[in-house]
Amino acid sequence: MKKFLALLLAVAMTLALVACGGNSANNSNSGDADSTGSEGGDTIKIALIANTTGDYAQYGIPVRNGAMLYIDELNANGGINGKQVEVLEYDDKGDGVEAVNAFNLAMDQGITAVIGSVLTSPTITLADATYEVNMPQISASATAQGVTQIDPEDESAGIRTNVFRSCFIDPFQGQTMAHYASEKLGATTAAILYESGSDYSEGCMNGFVEACGELGIEIVATEAFATGDKDFNAQMTKIAAANPDVVFMPFYYSEAGLAITQGRQAGLTATILGADGFGGIKDYASAEDLEGTVYGSGYAPGTESVAQFEADYEETYGEAVPNMFAPLAYDAAMLMCEALKAAEDQGLTAGSDEYKQAVIDTIASMSGVEGITGTYTFDEYNNPEKSVAMIQLQGGEEVFTEFYSFN
Repeated sequence: MKKFLALLLAVAMTLALVACGGNSANNSNSGDADSTGSEGGDTIKIALIANTTGDYAQYGIPVRNGAMLYIDELNANGGINGKQVEVLEYDDKGDGVEAVNAFNLAMDQGITAVIGSVLTSPTITLADATYEVNMPQISASATAQGVTQIDPEDESAGIRTNVFRSCFIDPFQGQTMAHYASEKLGATTAAILYESGSDYSEGCMNGFVEACGELGIEIVATEAFATGDKDFNAQMTKIAAANPDVVFMPFYYSEAGLAITQGRQAGLTATILGADGFGGIKDYASAEDLEGTVYGSGYAPGTESVAQFEADYEETYGEAVPNMFAPLAYDAAMLMCEALKAAEDQGLTAGSDEYKQAVIDTIASMSGVEGITGTYTFDEYNNPEKSVAMIQLQGGEEVFTEFYSFN
C-alpha cells in the first residue's frame, strides 16, 4: 500500500507539471463539467492553498504534504462513497492577495471546500473571502484569534462560521504554559521576551500574562524585540538580573535559540518555556543551554498514535516529519473529508449552498473525533479543544513527556 501511495503521488505530481507547465501555483486538471462534484460527477473538488515557495515555505510544504498524504490514502481506498477527492493546489507564497486570487481561480473550477492557508495573515485575508460565500475552510496552522473571530476585540462582531482550524490559538498556548509553570514547575515568578508587532507572539504573551495574574505568578520582567533582531543581549541581561523561575519566549526557534544562548551567557538559570514555534529548536542552541526547556506542541512525535503517519510520510516524501504542521494538516484534511462524507451521505450536490452548509455544520458539531494529533471537539469559536503535547529538551533531543490540559 505504501509503495502504491508513493507511486500514486509521483504520477500525480508529474501530471500536475504537465498541466501547468511546471507552475506549482495550480496543479489541477481543468476537467469538464461532468467530472466536477458540483455537476454531480464522480469527483469532489477542493482547494489546497499553501505557501510552498518563498519565505516560510518550511511551514507550507509540510502542510501541503500532510494534507495530500491523507487525501491520497483516502482516494486509494475508494474515496468518499466511491467518489475521488480532486485537489486543486495553489501556492500563495505567503501573501494574502495571492491566496484570494487562488481561491477565485478555484471557485471557477467548482470547488466545494478549502484547506488553507498556512501563515496567519494570508489565512485571515482568505477567510474574509470564503466567509462571503460560506465556503467551508480549515487551516492546519494559522493560530491567531482573528482567523475565526471577525474582531477579537469585539465579541459582538461574531465569528466566521465557515472557518475552522486543527491547531491551537495563540492565547490558549500562553495560558497553557502559565498553568504548566505553576502546576508542574512550582513557578511563582516569570519573565517574558516577545516579538513586538507579531500577532503570534503578542497573542501568546497576552494569554500567558492573563493566566499568570489568575495563578498568582509575578511577572518580574517583560522585554521585547523587533522582527529581524539577532542581538538579545540587553534584554536577556535584564531578565537574568530579575532572577525569574521561568522565562516565556513565544516566538520561533531560530531567534529563540540565539536568545537562550545569550541569556545563559548573561547568567540566566531559569527554565525556558516556549509555544509551538519552538519545534525544531534543538538545532539552534547547545544541548547544555537548552536542557530542561519545555514547550507546548500540537504534535507528540514518536508516540503510538502517529507512528504509522511518520513511517508513511518518510516513505512518501523521503524525509522524516519536519515539524508539527504536517500531522496537523493530515488531521485538517481528515476533518474536512469526514464532513464532505456527511454531506454526500445526505445526497446533496457538491458545490451547492446546502452541501457547503452541511459540511460546515458537521465540523462545528464534531465531538470526540479521533485524529493523529488528538481528539477533536470544537468550541463556540470553531477552535479545537484538545490536550497539549508537552515537549522537553533532554540531552539535546526534543522528547515528548505528557499530554497536558488545565481545563
